Parts: sequence; structure tokens; C-alpha cells
Amino acid sequence: MNIKSLLLGSAAALIAVSGARAADAVVVAEPEPAEYVKICDVYGAGYFYIPGTETCLRIGGYVRYDIGAGDVGSFDGAWARDKEDGEVNDTWQKNARFTLKTWTGQETELGTLKTYTETRFNFGNTRFSDGSYSGNAYNKGVSLNFAWIQLGGLRVGKDESAFDTFIGYAGNVIQDTLVPYGGFDTNVVQYYFDAGNGFSAVVSLEEGYGPYSIDSYVPHVVGGVKWTQGWGAITGVVAYDSAYEEVAGKVRLDVNVSNELSLWIMGGYGTDDNYNDGSYVIPAAGRGMYKLWGGNWAVWGGGTYKFNEKTSFNAQVSYDEDENLGIAANIAYDVVPGFTITAEVDYLNAGSYPASNWTSADKESNIGGILRFQRSF
Repeated sequence: MNIKSLLLGSAAALIAVSGARAADAVVVAEPEPAEYVKICDVYGAGYFYIPGTETCLRIGGYVRYDIGAGDVGSFDGAWARDKEDGEVNDTWQKNARFTLKTWTGQETELGTLKTYTETRFNFGNTRFSDGSYSGNAYNKGVSLNFAWIQLGGLRVGKDESAFDTFIGYAGNVIQDTLVPYGGFDTNVVQYYFDAGNGFSAVVSLEEGYGPYSIDSYVPHVVGGVKWTQGWGAITGVVAYDSAYEEVAGKVRLDVNVSNELSLWIMGGYGTDDNYNDGSYVIPAAGRGMYKLWGGNWAVWGGGTYKFNEKTSFNAQVSYDEDENLGIAANIAYDVVPGFTITAEVDYLNAGSYPASNWTSADKESNIGGILRFQRSF
């Protein structure tokens, strides 16, 4: 009887211990609370807080597909050799692009700290040094178009020249440089001032690019002032090309005629005494970093008319002292939010052809067109 009780007690103890161990094996720790991405609406739509920081980040960009025909501007002279007999044929000039953009913003004791980057990837026809295009398409490389840091009003890094960005681009047409209005790519050290009452100003120290880069420690200098009100704006910019000791300037008037119609006109003037003096590097046809038009003066004008929320008409006319005449017009249609199709027709009369012809067209009178599909996000 005592032996039987002892055996039963031992078995019960073993079962209890085994049960305890089994229970311990399935105990699951409480999950850590998830840290979800928080929306940051301080700087506009699309920003979110980088987890664990006070920095707001936005990621965006666009995917674009261009189909060009004719011989105008950046779409001039596309051709391909016949695969059987080697004859040269005109062909489409095409380009596919993916652009990645990033923005950041953070409030500090010295003001808002911001950054902006834009990187472009292209696939399309090859352009040669004489301006012509081969029909062969391939990956055309990557370009860093923007990469700047801004604290308060101080901006440093890769940007486009304030000679263009501060006064504004030449309309909402695709080919707005049939008569060029200034160089773009440059490293900058610049300061923006905004009085908050419509008055703003900028001073920019710039490096330039390619043959228009500075040739010493002395930078190119750009200064501008702007007055903006509900009816529109008046803007002026002046630039000093330190490499050639030349000066150029532009003034612009923007007018909001109605909710549907906006108009603008811009005039430019630049000196060119040193561009053709036999110096070591001579810019093409007397052009410099800022005075890229032919002759001393040029004028641009145009506008936008919105037929409805989805459809707009855009036009630009440009002319310079060398009698280069450019005309561009398009219809832009928003198929759905973020997806736009633009059809544009362009005309260029090269004026005193070919010496002042910036676009490398192969004849005096040129016409072409572009169909653009763009998904922005």
C-alpha cells in the first residue's frame, strides 16, 4: 500500500513538472509597439517624418516619354541608316526619362533647413557634336540636375542659375529655348531675401558650366529683385560673367489677366565686346554664360489660357538682334490627376543663318513637333 502510494505520487509529480516545462516553452513575449510613419504637413503634401528624427522627407519625380519629329530645337535632325542599303532616312527622335526627386525640411534655431535633389535617367537617340541625331537608341547616362542645401535664406550646392530661376523660365512650352535666355547648370552660393510684403531679392555667386565656367577664384555674380502682387509681378536680374568681364540683364512683367488667362513679356540685353577678341576659349557666336542669345538684345513673350481644369493652351514667341525667330505652341491635357499629354508645334527661323544659329538646324526655316506623355508623382 505504501509502495503503491509512492509510485502514484511520483508519477503525478513528473506530470506536473512536464506540464510546467511545456507551458514555459509556449510563452510569447509581448510585441513591441509599431512605430508607424507620421505625416508631416508643415511643408506641404507628400512629406512624412523620417522615423526617429524631426526631419520631414518627400519623395517624388516623373516618368516621361517624348516623341519628336522635324528639325527644331532639341529635336532637330533625327536620322537613321537603312539596314539594307545604307541610305540615310529621317526618323523619330525619342527619349524616355525617369526623374527621381527628394525634398527634406526641418525647423532649427537658425531657420528652416531644406535640401532638394533631382536625378535624371535617359534612354533614347544619340546626339552628335554637329547637332544631328542617330536612330540608334541606348542608355544616355545619368545627370545630377539639382543637389542643394538651404538654411534660412542661404543656399549652397548644385542648382540652376538665378539669372533664370529667379526671374522665371520662358513660358510653359516644352522648347522654351529656341532663342536661349541664359545658361542653367551651375554650383551656387546664394542668398534669398523675402520681405513678406511682395518684395524679394537674391544674390548668387556661381561657377557656370562647360566653356562658361569661371577661370579663376572670381565667381560669376547674379543679383535680382522682384515685386509680386495679386495682379502679377515685375522682376529684374543682372549678371556679371567674370571669365569674360561681360554684363547681361533681363526684366520681366507677368500679368494675371483673369483666372483663365496669364501673360508675360521679358527683355534681355548683354554686352559682348570680349567674346570675339581672340581669347583662349571663345563661346559660340559671341555667347557667354548669361547672354546666350544672338546679338546684344532679345525679347520673349507668351502666355497660358486655361480652357478648363484639364486643358490649357500655352504659347511663346522669341526674337533676338541676329533675327533668330522662335515660335512654340502646345495644348496640354490632364488625362487624370498626375498624367498629362502635351502636343507641341515649334518653328524656328535662323535669321542670319548659319553663324548665329544656336539650334544646329540644317536650314534657315525649320519646323517640328513633340508629343509628350508624363506621369508625375
